[in-house]
Amino acid sequence: MTDLHRSPIFQLAHDIVERDAQRDPLFATGAGIPGSDHLLPDYSPAGSRATVTALRDELDRVEELTPRDDIDRVAQEILRERLNSRLELAESGESARIFSVLWSPLTEIRQGCELMSVASAQDVVTVGQRLSAVAPALDGWRITIQELVDRDQLPPRRHVVGVGEQAATFAEGGFNAVLDRIHLETGFDVTAQRPSAQAAEAACRELSEWLVRDIAPRAGVQDACGAERYQKWARSYTGATLDLGELYQWGYADLQRINKRMWEIAGEITPAAQSLMEVADFLDNDESRLIVGTDALLERLVSFTQQAINDLDGVHFDIDPRIRTCDARLAPEGSGAAAYYIGPSEDLSRPGTTWFPTMGKTSFPWWRSVSTWYHEGVPGHHLQSATAIIERDRQSRFQRLEGWMSGYGEGWALYAERLMNELGYFSDPGDEMGHLSDQALRAARIVVDIGMHLELTAPDSIGVLGELGECGGRVWDADMAVALLREWAIVDDVMARSEVDRYLGNPGQAISYKVGERVWVRARQEAHERWGDSFSLKRFHAHALALGPMGLDAFEEEMKRWDGN
Repeated sequence: MTDLHRSPIFQLAHDIVERDAQRDPLFATGAGIPGSDHLLPDYSPAGSRATVTALRDELDRVEELTPRDDIDRVAQEILRERLNSRLELAESGESARIFSVLWSPLTEIRQGCELMSVASAQDVVTVGQRLSAVAPALDGWRITIQELVDRDQLPPRRHVVGVGEQAATFAEGGFNAVLDRIHLETGFDVTAQRPSAQAAEAACRELSEWLVRDIAPRAGVQDACGAERYQKWARSYTGATLDLGELYQWGYADLQRINKRMWEIAGEITPAAQSLMEVADFLDNDESRLIVGTDALLERLVSFTQQAINDLDGVHFDIDPRIRTCDARLAPEGSGAAAYYIGPSEDLSRPGTTWFPTMGKTSFPWWRSVSTWYHEGVPGHHLQSATAIIERDRQSRFQRLEGWMSGYGEGWALYAERLMNELGYFSDPGDEMGHLSDQALRAARIVVDIGMHLELTAPDSIGVLGELGECGGRVWDADMAVALLREWAIVDDVMARSEVDRYLGNPGQAISYKVGERVWVRARQEAHERWGDSFSLKRFHAHALALGPMGLDAFEEEMKRWDGN
C-alpha cells in the first residue's frame, strides 16, 4: 500500500503537493518533482491572489473528509494547521511584506538554480530556460513591491537596501557561476546558456538600482513589527500558542545559565581572559584548530557527518541505509552568514546537503563548526528530514514535503546538539565552547527578537555592552542586539550583524529554535518519567522522528500518547 492510496486524506495530501508543484516550480525543484524546472513562480499580485483561492479550496476539501485512524487524524490536522497558517499570512499581506537577504524571491531563485538536475545535456537546456525566466519573475515581484509602497507596507529600509545590495552581487556573475559549476562538474557545453545567464544578471542589476534608488527612500526605519504581527509569524513558525512575556524571561534565564558555563570553560582555555571575546580570539587564532582552504573544509564536513552516522547508528538511532549519505557544499556568494541544510529530493536521487557560507574567507576555525554540523547534519536536520522523506507509511506526502515547521525542525536540531554534548562529544574545551556559543546564540535570539519587535526594555542585570555602556533598562535596538551576541554568545561582528538583520527581517523565526528544543527536552523528560526503567532513548527518537514535522502543540500532545515502544 502506497501513501497515495492509503486513504482519501492521503490522496488529498498528494493532490495538494502536485498542485503546489505546478504553482511553485522552485518548490518542485527542491522536492525533486519533475516537469517544471524550466519555470519560475509568479511573484506578482495575481500570483498571490491565485494562492489565496487555492488555499481556501484546499481547506474546504480537508474539512469534508473523516479520518480512518490515528495516522489519518494526524495527517488531516497537519494539513489543516499548515494551510490555515499560510492563508492567514497570505490574506493579511504578511507573506508579501516580509523579505530580506535571508529570504526573498531573489534568494529563492538563486538557490533553486543550485538544486537543479544536470545529469544530461537536456538538463542543461532546462537550466537555460529557467535563467531566461528570471527577468519576468523579478518583474512580477516588482509589481508586488510597488503595491507595498502604495499601501505603506514595505519592510524596514535596512532590508530593502540589503536585498538591493544582494541583487548587485548576483548581477556580477551570480548566474554565470551556476553555468561555470555545471561545466566544471559535468563537462557539458554551456555556451548556449550564457546569454540567458547574462539576461538574468542584467535583471538583477536593474532590480538593485530600482530598490536602492526608488524604493529604499520610501521605506521606514522602524524595525519593530509590533505584537500583533509578531504573534502571527511566531505561530506560523512554531505551531504553538506562546506567552511571549514568559518566554522572554525564560530565554534570558537560559542565556545566563549558558553564560555561566562559558566562563567556567574560559578558565580552562585562557585563565587570564577578561572577556569571552578574548577566549574566542585565542581559539580563532589557534592554528591547530584551523582548516585551511575550501577543499579541506568540504572534506572535513562530509567526513565529520559520516563519522557521526557511524557512531550513532544502531546505538541511539537506527539509520536507514538509504539516508546514510549527506553532502556538503559552499553556499552561493551573497548568502547570509549562517550555515543551512536542504533536504534530499523525494526519490533520494539528490542527497540531503549542508551548505557552508565562507563569507570570502579561506581559513575556518573548526571549533565554531563542530556543534553546528551536528545541528545541520547528523543527528540534526539531515537525519530528521531524510527520515521524513522515507516514512511513507506514516506520513502523507504533504507532511513529508511541505509540512516543515521551524519549531519542530530547528527544535530537533538544537536538541541534537544538546544530545551530542550529553553523549560526551564535546570533551575538548574549545569544542564545548563552540557548542555553548551556539546555545547562547539561540537563547539570545529569544531575548533580542522578542525585545526588538515588541520594543521591550533590556533586563537591568544585562549590564555594560561594549562601547554602548550600561544597557540595563534601555529599549532593545539593533546595536544592543549585536553587542549582546558578540559579548555573550561570542559570534564575530559579521555574523552578529547578519543575525540581527535576520531577526528583524523574519519576526518570530529566531525564537523557534529554543522554543522547539524546550518542547523536545520536555517530551523526553515526560516520557522518561512515565516509562521509568523501560524507557529507551533509541525508541523515543525513532517514534518522534517517525511522527514527522508538525506544530509544537500538536507534537507535544502526540508524544503524550506514545506507548513506549
